[in-house]
Amino acid sequence: MYQLSSSVTWKKLQTLADKTQDDRIADYFTSDPNRFDKMSLRLGELFLDYSKNKVSDEVLKTLIALAEHSPLRQRRAQMFSGDIINITEKRPVLHTALRNRGDEPVVVNGKDVMPDIRAGLKKLEAFSHKVRSGEWKGFSGKRIRHVVNIGIGGSDLGPNMVCRALLNDKHPELSFHFISNVDGQHIKKVLSDLNPETTLFIVSTKTFSTQETLLNAKTARRWFHEKTSAQTDMSQHFVAVSTNQNAAMKFGISRENIFEFWAWVGGRYSLWSTIGLPIALSIGYDRFIELLEGAYEMDRHFVEAPLEQNMPVLMALIGIWYINFLGAETQAIIPYDQALHQLPSFLQQLDMESNGKSVDIDGHPVDFATGPIVWGQTGSNGQHAFFQLLHQGTRFVPIDFIASLAPDEKTEEHHFALLTNMLAQANAFMNGDQKSGILDFASCPGNRPSNILLLESLSPRNLGALIALYEHKVFVQGAIWNINSFDQWGVQLGKRLATEISRNIELKSSDYDPSTQGLMDIVREHMHSKNTAQQPTSAAKAKKSAKLEAAPTTGNKEP
Repeated sequence: MYQLSSSVTWKKLQTLADKTQDDRIADYFTSDPNRFDKMSLRLGELFLDYSKNKVSDEVLKTLIALAEHSPLRQRRAQMFSGDIINITEKRPVLHTALRNRGDEPVVVNGKDVMPDIRAGLKKLEAFSHKVRSGEWKGFSGKRIRHVVNIGIGGSDLGPNMVCRALLNDKHPELSFHFISNVDGQHIKKVLSDLNPETTLFIVSTKTFSTQETLLNAKTARRWFHEKTSAQTDMSQHFVAVSTNQNAAMKFGISRENIFEFWAWVGGRYSLWSTIGLPIALSIGYDRFIELLEGAYEMDRHFVEAPLEQNMPVLMALIGIWYINFLGAETQAIIPYDQALHQLPSFLQQLDMESNGKSVDIDGHPVDFATGPIVWGQTGSNGQHAFFQLLHQGTRFVPIDFIASLAPDEKTEEHHFALLTNMLAQANAFMNGDQKSGILDFASCPGNRPSNILLLESLSPRNLGALIALYEHKVFVQGAIWNINSFDQWGVQLGKRLATEISRNIELKSSDYDPSTQGLMDIVREHMHSKNTAQQPTSAAKAKKSAKLEAAPTTGNKEP
């Protein structure tokens, strides 16, 4: 049985953590002037500098040995070959098959899934071309101008992040909106400026049973009919992306307007599937394929590169060093690119939903820390918000800086300032500022680690490679920790309880703790009183009816 924390390599890393406790990153460069060259990698137009980490040569060598002695190689081979590695849900994990640009088959239960994936892409291509060209028209004959994606979690975060990141590639005559929050103010605000004649809704839900998404979809459907009429054909205005075709059809969506995918596509890994429909509509099918190609290039690198030269493996191992041996509890993602402002939220779900586990795949409690708390925002804003704590606070927070090198037209000066700010911050975190040699209120101790990821440009291909890099980093950590990175039973618990409370809120039940029951009572009483207050009295109804009957009419218009 694989027991990570009792392994020889794990114990050696614990010893090295004590031995290198007082090491300074800057001293590593003094002792090895070639450290930058030795600890940087390039793949296509993606460059990683991991030299500013508190990792000695001996530590790195031992971390690689940890990976070698783990189930990583086996799990990696199983994932790419279609074996069942999501054991609690008895499913393979094949987001990599969705972006497979090679000719090799991927067999699941004796069937090659690649023909179905290619057929799904063909349907995506045809539909996106119709909408983007104006051939697809609404019920009144007008072309689509607004696309509204209704989803939550992976059905929202991935497509939303990519569409905003690649805004410069967006179709000039289409606007994109994303509704995820069940708070009615969200959908109300989005719908307030839309015209039903020119709006296309995409209902994205894997099972077509997610409470928040269905409630928002029903509200959108009601809005559509109220703004048109109950008899208006909605087939040109509602499409679905789901594995549950029957439920989507029951909702009222035509069979031909349902884009299918498969149960082995995890929500947070689904932007490569037909869940990426908003992306294809925004940037075009050809550019969507470039996104897949960038991810595929990273997939091949992950499979083929030696561990010591493997980007996802190295980032994962350095993360394990910080989480398990140096006490880091969080990981900051700091893009120095406004277009990537939603990347931290996307990576937050990817990492925390995948590796936020306390039981291994054999059902045993783990005795070490697993997934970190992932957080962050764009660098320029962060410098004037939370960087103070990172520079002088007591928390140990590893940082990933991310930037694209190519400036936007006419904003070269802005871009130069952006990049130099990022370089200055990474330098300051490493070197600090203690000119007097005495710690005082102005001193920054430094010795704070960071990775720097540079993209030649923020293109679909490079963005695809960047996302796949983080996907594989999370996978590597999960494999070494021996946990299942592909289920999310904590999320399922919240969904189940929300459904039960919605159904039981009228009951005085002993099934709930006194706090929950008391709060349910308050909510029930508030909703009842609000509904009663909104009901018009019989006298008010009669008065309104009389007023309508007495109102003058003009032509054939109703009052």
